[in-house]
Amino acid sequence: MRAARFHEYGDTGTLIVEEAPEPQPGPGEVRIRVTAASVNPVDWKVRSGAVRAVLPVDLPAIPGRDAVGVVDRLGDDVQGVSIGDRVFGLGGVTGATAELAVLSAWAPAPEVWSDKQAAAAGLASVTALNGLKPLGPLKGRTLLIEGAAGGVGSAAVEIAVAEGATVIGTASERNHQFLAALGAVPTAYGTGLKERLAALAPGGIDIALDTAASGSLADLVTIVGDPLRVATVADYANAQRLGVHMANAENSSALLEQAAELGRQGRYTPCIERSYNLGEIAEAHAHSERGRVRGKIVVLI
Repeated sequence: MRAARFHEYGDTGTLIVEEAPEPQPGPGEVRIRVTAASVNPVDWKVRSGAVRAVLPVDLPAIPGRDAVGVVDRLGDDVQGVSIGDRVFGLGGVTGATAELAVLSAWAPAPEVWSDKQAAAAGLASVTALNGLKPLGPLKGRTLLIEGAAGGVGSAAVEIAVAEGATVIGTASERNHQFLAALGAVPTAYGTGLKERLAALAPGGIDIALDTAASGSLADLVTIVGDPLRVATVADYANAQRLGVHMANAENSSALLEQAAELGRQGRYTPCIERSYNLGEIAEAHAHSERGRVRGKIVVLI
């Protein structure tokens, strides 16, 4: 099969497209013929070696955690899915950006989602759902999302709006119209946020979700007034010190199905900034590394 791989840790120049051994699904896993995979910040952090102390990989490695495709092989003890089904989901830390990939968590991809959208939904949706979960019921509450225009942030906006929250999202000014289209009230991040929020939400902010790790976590606690009403999916260094909820991505078919159901209802449509072909994998990683991505970057296989 053709796959993007890196044989050593380093910059985008380590990425090449070449023939690689076909993966085989283990018990409880499925293999898909990939139509599209997404690029997440963790992908280039793994490739660069920046997180090798906590997420080591065997080299050569195929980047990518989430993808969409058609099931072509089932592992032992797999039920509820058949060869030929179109699914989206998550595999290991690596392995998705290839013609064939193994998933350990998956859900049927909604027909209303394109392959690009379904590829973008996996990691972003489970991370957003896990970030929102410890904050309790969302209906009727005012939620602040820090870093609302990114892949996880934009997913969290749509999911929270669908659950009945009033959402205020921070982003650079170029993304304000984008956030408004998702149903959020946009505002700038950084100095003066508390004062801007006082004008936008006179009744106060009930809960907050940090998806950016921009150094604002202490400010979010001050704004909300209780660390237990703040969650982060990004700032692990400060979360424990401040006593806020830490949330991680989870290979959960149940969470993927929850996201898919919102998609089928038309209440969650993954946002795509740009797509690349497999041969442009280095450019896709460079784009992600530059930051300030609106929604997700996707690689078409």
